[in-house]
Amino acid sequence: MSNIHPFRVARSEEEWQRILSPEAYRVLRQRGTEPPFTNAYYHFAREGVYVCGACGAALFSSNSKYESGSGWPSFTAPLSPQALHEDIDSRFGMMRREINCANCGGHIGHVFTDGPEPLGLRYCTNSAALMFKPLSTITLGMG
Repeated sequence: MSNIHPFRVARSEEEWQRILSPEAYRVLRQRGTEPPFTNAYYHFAREGVYVCGACGAALFSSNSKYESGSGWPSFTAPLSPQALHEDIDSRFGMMRREINCANCGGHIGHVFTDGPEPLGLRYCTNSAALMFKPLSTITLGMG
């Protein structure tokens, strides 16, 4: 993950290991991925918000989730442009746009340019990097 971006939530790797499940730690902190078509939010279709599995920052609305056929939860856009931080991922002999939580730096997945119109973007995420908050539990700030 980029050392240039200052993240609001900063913990030691030991703290992250205590807080996160082994799978969430592997994905969020070690830039791992989970097997396609078998993860918790791939066929999940409830109304609400997907938040960072490490720090709870709101990342995606269920309104932007769609079936991409990729095997991972896919979204057309983040909740806000400030929700995610991008880095270049050149691992595995390819160049990809890695998406990280802008609040804590946790690895969320990658963004690709093969998504639906009008933006043409596919935010391909790992279920292990997310938690879901149902619409009924979300409180909106007033003024």
